[in-house]
Amino acid sequence: MAHPVSPLAPKSYPELPVIAGMRFATAEAGIKYKNRTDVLLMAFDEGTTVAGVVTKSKCSSAAVDWCKANLPGGIARGLVVNSGNANAFTGARGQQSVEQTADYAAKALGCQTHEIFLASTGVIGEPLAAEKFAGVLDEAATRLGDTPWIDPAKAIMTTDTFPKLNGAIVELDGVEVKINGIAKGSGMIAPDMATMLSFVVTDMPIAAPVLQALLSQHVQTSFNAITVDSDTSTSDTLLAFATGKAAVEPITSLDDPRAEIFGLALRDVLFDLAIQVVRDGEGATKQVSIHVEGAVSDASAFRIAKSIADSPLVKTAIAGEDANWGRVVMAVGKAGEPADRDKLAIRFGDLLVAKDGERAVVYDEAATSAYMKGEDLELTVSLGLGDGRATVYTCDLTHGYITINGDYRS
Repeated sequence: MAHPVSPLAPKSYPELPVIAGMRFATAEAGIKYKNRTDVLLMAFDEGTTVAGVVTKSKCSSAAVDWCKANLPGGIARGLVVNSGNANAFTGARGQQSVEQTADYAAKALGCQTHEIFLASTGVIGEPLAAEKFAGVLDEAATRLGDTPWIDPAKAIMTTDTFPKLNGAIVELDGVEVKINGIAKGSGMIAPDMATMLSFVVTDMPIAAPVLQALLSQHVQTSFNAITVDSDTSTSDTLLAFATGKAAVEPITSLDDPRAEIFGLALRDVLFDLAIQVVRDGEGATKQVSIHVEGAVSDASAFRIAKSIADSPLVKTAIAGEDANWGRVVMAVGKAGEPADRDKLAIRFGDLLVAKDGERAVVYDEAATSAYMKGEDLELTVSLGLGDGRATVYTCDLTHGYITINGDYRS
C-alpha cells in the first residue's frame, strides 16, 4: 500500500557523481512489492575495503549475522540488498537463504562468497526463498552501471515515501575524493549502532581498520542520534565501501591528518542521510531537534534527550502543536539520570517556557503556540548540573503512524 509522500521530503534530489571502482543494478524480484524494484546489486573492483556497524538487537536477522561474520575480513566485492522481507526470525531456513544468496551473487560477480555482503529489510518472521534471487542476480550483473544513484536508493525502500541519497566531495592532496551514500528508513527507527539500512561508497584508498574507526565514531552523532518510534530494528546495517581508486596515497593510520578531514566529510554524509530518515518518519509532519545541556556528562545528556525524543506524550503534543512543556518535564524525570527539578529550564526555539522548577515569568502562550506551527522545531532542556550535552533528532507522532503500521503485513 503506497502512502503519501512526507511533507518534509526534499524538493529535489542530488545527482551524485560516478565512484570509480564500483557499479550497480536494480531489479524486480517480486519479494513483496509488485511493479517496482526491490533488489539492489552492487559490484566492487578488487582491492575494495569495507567497514560496518550492525544492530545490537538480540534478535538480529540472518543477513546481519552474515555481515558480522565477514566484516573482520575487511574486503568486499559485492553487496545484495532486498526490500519487502527482513529474513529475520526465520531460523535455519534464514541462514540457508543468506548462504545461497551469497553463492548466487558470488557466481554472478566472479568472486568468493565471503566477499559478498547482504542486507534485508521488510516483514519479520516470513521465510525468504533464496530462489527469488537465482536468475535475478545473474541478469542484473549483465547490466551494471555507475549512475544514477537514485535507482539504488529507490530499490531499498519499504514504507519510505521518498528515496534518500547524499554525497560529499573533499579535496585531499589536490585530488577530489568522492563519498556517495544512500539510506532507507521510516519506521522501526531507534538507534543502537546505526539504524535502518545505509550504504556509503568512496573512492578513497583507506585501510579497513581506519575506515571502521571513522565509521564507528561518526555514526554516534548521525544514525545513533535519531529516533522515530523507539523501536530498534532486527536488520539495522550501515556499510561503508572504499574502492581506493582516487589518485592519492592511502590512509593507513588514524594518525594521518587526512583521516580527520576525510572523517568529517563522511560524517556530513551520514548526518544528512540520518536526518532524511527522521524527516520520512512514518506519518511525520514535523522534525524536532532535542538539545540537552548542563548534564553531568554527555552520556547522561544523551539518555535524557532520548527519553524526551521517544516519549509518545511529547511527540503527540508536538503533532498537535501544543507547547506542553509539562510532558518534557515528565520525560526528563523518568530518564533515571541526575536532574534537579528546581534548576530545570526549558526552551521551545528561543522562547523560554520554564525556569527554576516552574513556568517562566516571561512565558508567552501566543508566541509559543505560533512557534509550534513550524515544520522544524528545536527543544532545549538546561539541567544546570555540569557541562554534558547531546542532541537527539526525532519527529512527531501522528495518526498516520497508526495507519501505516496497522496494516503493515497486508
